Amino acid sequence: MEYKKAEEILPKELLKEIQNYIQGATLYIPKETYHEWGEKSGIKDKLHKRNQLIKEKFQQGNPIQSLANDFYLSEETIKKIVYKK
Repeated sequence: MEYKKAEEILPKELLKEIQNYIQGATLYIPKETYHEWGEKSGIKDKLHKRNQLIKEKFQQGNPIQSLANDFYLSEETIKKIVYKK
């Protein structure tokens, strides 16, 4: 996050109006566009595909302990994936 001085980038009228609400504090202005977690890197899709594969293997009869070893995850994590609706 980059800090900028409001007086250097905002019109005086707008700055005065903002000062009516807040003075001497840091104000965060969010971006108009927002990317959800994992969208930009593609990890969200990769994890979804991995989890689908784990579910398929479980439905084919692979035991939870075996899946945990194959995917380097804990048995509890595998259970969360396969039993999630």
